Amino acid sequence: MLRIQMTASISPPHELAVLIGRFQPFHNGHLSLLKQALDLAPRVVVVIGSAFSARSPKLPFHWQECARMIHAAVPESERSRILCVPVRDCFDEARWATTVRREVAQVLADHHAAPPASTVLLGHFRDPSRDYLRAFPDWTLQTLDSTPIRRASALRDAVFAHGETALADISAEVPPGTIDFLREWSARPAFENLRQEAAILREYDLAWSVAPYPPVLVTVDCVVKCGDRVLVIQRGHAPGKGLLAVPGGFLEQRETTFQSALRELEEETHLAVPHATLRSCLKGNDVFDRPDRSQRGRTITHGFFFDLGDRVLPAIHADDDAAAANWMPIDQLCASEERFLDDHFQMLDHYLALLPR
Repeated sequence: MLRIQMTASISPPHELAVLIGRFQPFHNGHLSLLKQALDLAPRVVVVIGSAFSARSPKLPFHWQECARMIHAAVPESERSRILCVPVRDCFDEARWATTVRREVAQVLADHHAAPPASTVLLGHFRDPSRDYLRAFPDWTLQTLDSTPIRRASALRDAVFAHGETALADISAEVPPGTIDFLREWSARPAFENLRQEAAILREYDLAWSVAPYPPVLVTVDCVVKCGDRVLVIQRGHAPGKGLLAVPGGFLEQRETTFQSALRELEEETHLAVPHATLRSCLKGNDVFDRPDRSQRGRTITHGFFFDLGDRVLPAIHADDDAAAANWMPIDQLCASEERFLDDHFQMLDHYLALLPR
């Protein structure tokens, strides 16, 4: 008698898996998480963080380039299961988590997928900066051991220091598709500017390497609104040479943060507003302390928001670290988001409500 053995198919335990990261670049640690996500759910949404930021040695790839590396890392037959969605940074973590949920739901709707009954979030708690994984209590959190390779920052540093010759050295730590992308990317004209800026930052780190403790730097930044415009400078020096920024700089030894804000406004823009008037126009003061907010390392900045009302625009004149200064129309800020240094667009959004809440 012929006996036929039936094997039941095993369904994945979840309907959706979510990964969150910057993927700068996409490496084998990320790939390990992605493979497990594909095992746990029929569809995976990869949230690409810090999207819409200016290119820098810290964030050299646009989110579309990260998506390209992600899809290249898996067989072609699996790529349709992976949806990539960009999410920008926010000052308010609760607002960021809400944005992640909204963008995940939107990309599923765009692909005519029903809301999942069960979602699993994959990640690992490498350090306290991964606490964002706890911001989604209704998603099943699956933490995994990290793959023993160098961090993405070390892989970037190797490529910036040695160009294409570094690709052979990192080939065991990244998927072949990432190598192919990096080879093409490092041949672009823009790579040289980033390479030079990375070298300046390495010298900066070396100067602090003799300190007995890892340095924590303190700066101030000023958002100055007048009518429908805001005061913006163009940086004259690295890091971020040529990028837009709000006026600001390092705190000096014998001044308060407010005194420092007034001094930086004077040095960089010569803003023609008396200090007493600025004090009366101070509408906000917040600490921006996300650990990786600055290319220069651990930098905590005190943000000051001055609203000058609807008066005639005060005279300004660029000086010191500023190559230019201007009163930029507020309704043009969003179109220039990718031209701003570090988290300065997020500061402007925090005080001026540029993006939907």
